[in-house]
Amino acid sequence: MYTKLIFTLPLLLFACVPAIASQESRLDPTPVTYTTPTSLKATFKTTNKKNARMVGGCPQVPVALTDSDFGDGAYILQAGFAQGESLGATYSVPAESFPIKVDVMEVLFGTSNAIVETTTHWSISVWDGTPANGIQVASYSSDDVILPHLVMPPGTNGIIISVSVDPQDPDQIYIYNESGMNSYSIAFRIDQHNQPGNPCISSPPQNRNAFPCTDTSGLDFPNENWINAVSGSFCVCGSGWFTFQDFPNLCTPSGDWLLRSSYTPVNCSVDPIACCFSNDSCQDLIPSECEIFGGDAADSGTTCATYVCGSGIGACCIASTGQCVDFDLTNCNTVGGVHMGEGTICATTTCFPDGACCLPNGACIGPISPDDCVAVAGSFQGDGTLCETTACPQPSGACCGADWCLDLVETDCDAVGGAWFGEMTQCGDGSICNSGCAEDFDEDGVVGVNDLLFVVGEWGLTDSEADLDGSGTVDTPDLLAVIAAWGVCE
Repeated sequence: MYTKLIFTLPLLLFACVPAIASQESRLDPTPVTYTTPTSLKATFKTTNKKNARMVGGCPQVPVALTDSDFGDGAYILQAGFAQGESLGATYSVPAESFPIKVDVMEVLFGTSNAIVETTTHWSISVWDGTPANGIQVASYSSDDVILPHLVMPPGTNGIIISVSVDPQDPDQIYIYNESGMNSYSIAFRIDQHNQPGNPCISSPPQNRNAFPCTDTSGLDFPNENWINAVSGSFCVCGSGWFTFQDFPNLCTPSGDWLLRSSYTPVNCSVDPIACCFSNDSCQDLIPSECEIFGGDAADSGTTCATYVCGSGIGACCIASTGQCVDFDLTNCNTVGGVHMGEGTICATTTCFPDGACCLPNGACIGPISPDDCVAVAGSFQGDGTLCETTACPQPSGACCGADWCLDLVETDCDAVGGAWFGEMTQCGDGSICNSGCAEDFDEDGVVGVNDLLFVVGEWGLTDSEADLDGSGTVDTPDLLAVIAAWGVCE
């Protein structure tokens, strides 16, 4: 059974300043600045949702050791971080909050002046307690099939890997505090660098790999930041899990890891309430479940046993008086009003809106009601709008030039020196221009009897190319237009 995870990878553009390399340590801290995050999303699909368990209603709790908001600002790229190493953080949780569900885990990786596209294979692990002494409860690795590898373009870039668990998935990441440490930990590991180098002998090339970042405000939590160092013949920093407090000073980063997480307590006290749906059906759900399923939550203390959806107090519009009263549905119906919905109030409800109405031919009428505007195929412009200050969209028509035809509004056609053939005419294959005149309906180059008979045959129609004057109806002016153009088209 798979667990559904959502991995969001926002791309961040870095502006690099000169590196400050350490000759004694494998790590090569490089100050960088980034702006403008973007996103790349991937989803870890579940294979079975039929037993999905909804857990919600409790507030989500964000936790972080860094004071960074992962937004615009300065960061330290920890170049030299080796393949196989992990960066981690431990977060304290009040004992009374357990069990908890881990919702989000995020880390910032970056490159500095990379000369190639970099691909980094990575993993994430979660512990009940600390990485060194706790209980591992979850671990996932990128495979570029279900979970994407970390791919970054050449140049100076950065990516936030954001791992989220679908709240409706049956397999959540739960922490029960079985370790007794009142905490949980997350760690990201570099499983495979783009070009790994040789641990403790030659660092991974800085211009060909991505590395994790720390903040610039100093190391505030030395006992909660972790590193899992690789072993090797010349690794003077040691191997295995260390807190920054226990790691040798010459190897320890100067700031907190760019890691953060969010969790949700499972058993906080949230009582179900009446949840109403669009068809006025009702289910007793906790507020978060009601929101997930698209319902409207009633007040606390309500239940479907006594609550009738859609019947509560709301604005009641009385057409006979033009007034509004805050009534429940029953009383509103009794007085012949229109109930605007439970929770609405007269103070913020416009019962009888009227305003400008734009017609298909570009004309404006009003003020009229929205219903009246729809009845004449118009577009209501909003309550209180006036035709004097409303610019209605104008209809387009065929606009012919010397060797071109465009569908334009009349003013634009005049502006480009074209001949406008009226609203609702269309260029189509260009024949309306090629005919030499709009009155030549049979396109034989002459306005004659056949064209006149065509107008007569279309008489009274409201959507016809025979409507030469664009009035909306084929009538006498269109017939006269044919007679006036009689003869060879020029």
